[in-house]
Amino acid sequence: MGTFSRSGLERLKARRRAVILAHSYQPPEIQDIADLVGDSLELSRAAASLDCDAVVLCGVRFMAETAAVLAPGKAVLNPAPGAGCPLADSMDASSLRRLQEEHPGDATVVYVNSSLEAKAASWACCTSANACAVVSAAPTREVVFGPDRNLGAFVARSTGRTLWVFDGSCPPHDGADIADMERMRRAWPDARLLVHPETPPAAWDLADAVLGTGAMIAYVKSSGARRFLIGTEAGMVHRLSVLFPGREFSAVGRIGCPNMKKASPEAVFSCLEDMEPRVRIDPSLAEAARAAIGRMTAIG
Repeated sequence: MGTFSRSGLERLKARRRAVILAHSYQPPEIQDIADLVGDSLELSRAAASLDCDAVVLCGVRFMAETAAVLAPGKAVLNPAPGAGCPLADSMDASSLRRLQEEHPGDATVVYVNSSLEAKAASWACCTSANACAVVSAAPTREVVFGPDRNLGAFVARSTGRTLWVFDGSCPPHDGADIADMERMRRAWPDARLLVHPETPPAAWDLADAVLGTGAMIAYVKSSGARRFLIGTEAGMVHRLSVLFPGREFSAVGRIGCPNMKKASPEAVFSCLEDMEPRVRIDPSLAEAARAAIGRMTAIG
């Protein structure tokens, strides 16, 4: 096994015709070696469209699985195979089926933070970036939605649609420290507070804007403010600091996802050396989930 170095990684990427994709919540050292850092929607689209033979997906398991569905001809490698998602795990296929049976005929939209089995049973999936657009495009006025109750409540409020929402949540976001947000608002009175829709409504009421990670970037770019309080996973502060070096950012709410911190540069290097761990999905399950995932990438 070789030893990690930036130059060695670049040579290995070239030999494998590989790209490294990293979510904005990944540790700084992963973001810094990635070819693209983005939200779930950006990573999904990139996995499908980039001209490469291999994709190293630095995120959590459902992200690597989604990439593998969208890029069946590419080797999708996961440097942190143990990085799960409690939100995705909270709603299994049988739980979703029970909710669907209570609302027969209504289209189902599931958050991308969900299992492939749930995606396969849905009309579409969505990310926080396009959840409102996907729900608005649903073929029924009422929509079954899961697994995140906070995102579901935000989408219902934003779109005016009736959503039948599964009672799940992202533990780090749902447990956001509201008192810390209030304290930092007092300490930085000139700052804009941006929070993720997975946080509780109490955080939305404090915020200047409720946004997914991609929309946070767009907000900062267009804003005249110089300081920002970021109410989502703390890795987002590094991303924003790299993009906007003249601005100040502070993470608030004490939101941290341990699963997002499991990848390392050494694991990425090892992935490309061994071409393992590779994401392998049953072809029939991948085919069943592909339509819902395809709508996610096509809408919004």
